Amino acid sequence: MHTDARALAAALLPLVGGAANVHSAAHCVTRLRLALADRSRVDEAALRALPGVLGVVEDGESYQIVLGPGVVGRVTAEFERLLPSAAPAAPPPVTTAAELAARGAQLKDRHKRRNATPGRAALRRVADVFVPLIPALIGCGILAGVAGLLANLGWLPALTPALSALASAFMALIAVFVGHNTAREFGGTPVLGGAVAAVVVYPGVAEVTAFDSALTPGQGGVLGALAAALLGTYVEKWCRARFPGTLDVLLTPTLTVLVSGLVTLYVLMFAAGQVASATGTAATWLLGHTGALAGLLLGGLFLPLVMLGLHQALIPLHTTLIEQQGHTVLLPLLAMAGAGQVGAAAAVYVRLRHDTSMRTTIRSALPAGLLGVGEPLIYGVSLPLGRPFLTACAGGAAGGAFVGAFAMRGAEVGATAIGPSGWALFPLLAGDAGPAVAAAVYGGGLLTGYAVGFLATYCFGLSGTARVPVGAVCDPEGHEPRPADRPGPRPAPPR
Repeated sequence: MHTDARALAAALLPLVGGAANVHSAAHCVTRLRLALADRSRVDEAALRALPGVLGVVEDGESYQIVLGPGVVGRVTAEFERLLPSAAPAAPPPVTTAAELAARGAQLKDRHKRRNATPGRAALRRVADVFVPLIPALIGCGILAGVAGLLANLGWLPALTPALSALASAFMALIAVFVGHNTAREFGGTPVLGGAVAAVVVYPGVAEVTAFDSALTPGQGGVLGALAAALLGTYVEKWCRARFPGTLDVLLTPTLTVLVSGLVTLYVLMFAAGQVASATGTAATWLLGHTGALAGLLLGGLFLPLVMLGLHQALIPLHTTLIEQQGHTVLLPLLAMAGAGQVGAAAAVYVRLRHDTSMRTTIRSALPAGLLGVGEPLIYGVSLPLGRPFLTACAGGAAGGAFVGAFAMRGAEVGATAIGPSGWALFPLLAGDAGPAVAAAVYGGGLLTGYAVGFLATYCFGLSGTARVPVGAVCDPEGHEPRPADRPGPRPAPPR
């Protein structure tokens, strides 16, 4: 397994321009994210054709290679070993005015691209705070589900409390991890971010009164921890810019914890608690009163949100709901977008019988799509064809409406962790009506998404948009193409 990861990493490096072209490497659940010096040095065609690469995504700040869950972590570790550990070499000296102008133009273009969408950049940085927490959320979510199942069945009573403790410990201290990651992401000292955020979950805050009410440990949750660590980072930077030498060592961490800690206790915890409470109340109300409509909108709009990068704003909401209610009711609805995508891809596979390259792409990407990794199907199938992307959204809307309609009838479906989707989400399902009902409703939503995505694409998704393979001719009635060397029946010549 490690040998395969090492070989794939070694094959990727020259295709992205070599080690000198890579500033940094990181990964999320499915993608290797690279900061590149010059994107023109990437051989994208060879990269997409490389076995193991499921797709390529380019956004404003990173070049992303889709490798799939599990694989991406091992490949990233091997990839980082191939990068020089020392600081990157200084750029070669500029010797001519032409070189200076070229380098200035390149830097200007890179800066313009990086700052063209500040909203997306901010969302990406917030998402980067939570993405490293996803493995722990998945592991603890599965353990929580197993512990709940054992408790309901009355099995292994001596082991159940231990499993519950293992599942709950991380969530009890998640504010500390959020604070640590926030400070690291925004340029502060990670341990100071964790120290400031730790006050959110410290039991002693129950003795503190803010806005005429006693605080409760955990009030504000991850939102309060995020705000506290962000404030702490700015306080730390302010102090470091003003205190020299020994004073910096003594006063900067002290003032960082003191100032941001007090503001957190007397302002941020209360405010974030109100926001978090409103988030949970709004989610419950929406599903209970407008479940079908909410599911239709969330399932139908999630793919466009992914394309715009706006889906990253949902990660703190998921985490807040898991922290508050034990599960997020949004994720199963959003997962229906992937079901619509799978149904649309299956319809394209059936319709384009003679497009060998497209069918090969679908065969390789469909298993990942069933497990909730949708990028290969998005960037390899539906977006290039155009209209199937819209019909995939229709399938996602139908699946979301199905799950939302059952939520209105008391069969709410939630996920105890974020990250997995598709069929991989089944072990993490939870709901007030029990795991069996949650699994049945979620499975019904997936089947609905598959069916509507398939039918919408088959009937409406390819008319006028289907790719015509080389050497193919189109049926004069507008049906799918057929190979030119196998023409259909022709009128008999006159005798």
